[in-house]
Amino acid sequence: MRKRHRTIDEPTPADLAAIEDEWPLIEAELDVVNAEIAMLYAADRGGPTVLDWRRLRRAEARVTRVAAELAAKPAPQKAVA
Repeated sequence: MRKRHRTIDEPTPADLAAIEDEWPLIEAELDVVNAEIAMLYAADRGGPTVLDWRRLRRAEARVTRVAAELAAKPAPQKAVA
């Protein structure tokens, strides 16, 4: 009786490297989501404060800055067969 090997799709080292390269952008986008959630909760407290708006603007600006930095990085060259 032969054993069946179950293939599990796992990220390759290249996939993990790409995720690591994009992590600053992912983190910046999570900051935007958190700021937007704070704005929603602020509605129950009489509306967002100046600090809430500032947090949202700064988070959005960070996403733009990090995305531009990521886009400016040269793309890794893939080997051609």
